[in-house]
Amino acid sequence: MDRVMKITQRQCLLALMSSVIVVVCVFIGITMNLTTLYDENFDHMGIRTFCMFTVNSNILAAISVAMIIPYTIDGLRKHNYHLPRWVTILTYAGVTAVTLTFLISLFILSPVKGFRLIFSGSRFFLHGVCPILTFVAFCFFMSAQRVSFADQIIALIPVLIYSILYYVMVVVIGEENGGWNDFYGFVTHLPLWIPVTLIMPLTFAISSLIRFLHNRCFRRRKEEEAAYFKKTFGQADIRKIVSAMARMHSSSVINRDIVIPRRVITILQENNDGDCTVDELCELYLKEYLENCEVLNVEKLWI
Repeated sequence: MDRVMKITQRQCLLALMSSVIVVVCVFIGITMNLTTLYDENFDHMGIRTFCMFTVNSNILAAISVAMIIPYTIDGLRKHNYHLPRWVTILTYAGVTAVTLTFLISLFILSPVKGFRLIFSGSRFFLHGVCPILTFVAFCFFMSAQRVSFADQIIALIPVLIYSILYYVMVVVIGEENGGWNDFYGFVTHLPLWIPVTLIMPLTFAISSLIRFLHNRCFRRRKEEEAAYFKKTFGQADIRKIVSAMARMHSSSVINRDIVIPRRVITILQENNDGDCTVDELCELYLKEYLENCEVLNVEKLWI
């Protein structure tokens, strides 16, 4: 069981570190934009920075990974790293958006304005560090859940909303009527039909790659855990294992919040020859946990 706990702790620690770095870097990048009132190379500084997809996508990514931080801390403290599905989907949407930002910066903006300019200053964080780190973290450190095709469709929504907004503000309204100028150059440097027809398919391809890598890491982790549990606990008395785990957790946790490690118990049950159900094992865990807590309290009173 120690090996599984170490793997979980490592995943939590890497996810925590990458999440904190992303949040800090996004804060630094946006603060730099807000405090720079004029830049001869970029029109949208100060409060106008929030018009840019770069900024909005990084904010979405930062919010989503910030949601992960409490769960990673809880996982380190209680060895029960688990992300709610809505957090995973939100992070998936943020990663998709900032990966699109990185690719547009690298292959569209850099050839026009220069690589050094696009990846310097605040753009070093918003075009480079945050998108790359968020992509790596989600695909390899936050793979506690499998993402489905339905999740992938949801992850496209932020890009779709901004694409419609950009089209309306730049093409329909126009800068001369109070809209936006074409700061990404999609209309100025390209025929209109190219960005209109390619942005969403490109985003879908990006989200497919992210989904593939994330789910591949999820499957590999699940297979490794299953093989370990099958080899180590396949023939053992699963009720004794769960009871021992409950006593260990009740003796070592910092506080007395009861957290039933259902994911670990499920893996144990799936790779054991016993006939106990997951619900029965969870009830046994809770019973042993509470009984051991009572014993510990009595011992403290005697001391």
